[in-house]
Amino acid sequence: MFIHFSRISPAARVWVYQANRVLTGPEVQTIEAALEPALDTWAAHGSPLLASAQVAENRFVIIAVDEDHTLPSGCSIDASTHFLQAVGRQLNADFFDRSPAFLNADGALETVPMTGIKTAVLTGKITQETTVFNTLASTKAEFLTDWKRQAGDTWLKRYFVKQLV
Repeated sequence: MFIHFSRISPAARVWVYQANRVLTGPEVQTIEAALEPALDTWAAHGSPLLASAQVAENRFVIIAVDEDHTLPSGCSIDASTHFLQAVGRQLNADFFDRSPAFLNADGALETVPMTGIKTAVLTGKITQETTVFNTLASTKAEFLTDWKRQAGDTWLKRYFVKQLV
């Protein structure tokens, strides 16, 4: 059963899927139009899941499920993954990009490949104060409070320690 993201419990489990590119306005509309009916019929072992989703920053798809209503099963989680893979094929986008995403000096969302993090730090493209996106948020509450963080307060801090030595 689909409900609006603002109405789902703060304790709801979330998955943050990152597209490998910026999505256009019409692409976001396509995703949002497909998410509601897909989540409205999303179930675990025949029991409906209370779920929601939203697209953020024209780059991230956030799916939430209220585990107090019904626990998602491995099969239901796989179904959501397959759904996003299908939407990705339709839009020629990959929603499983794990490159760190950040706001550059101009405030535009950018990603850097894992192999390029050290260079991005050394050249000042990413500093301790750079806003990065926490795609590992596990609940709606964590998503709302810790989704955007300073790089120095995340797992990226190890690159700044090395820089200081």
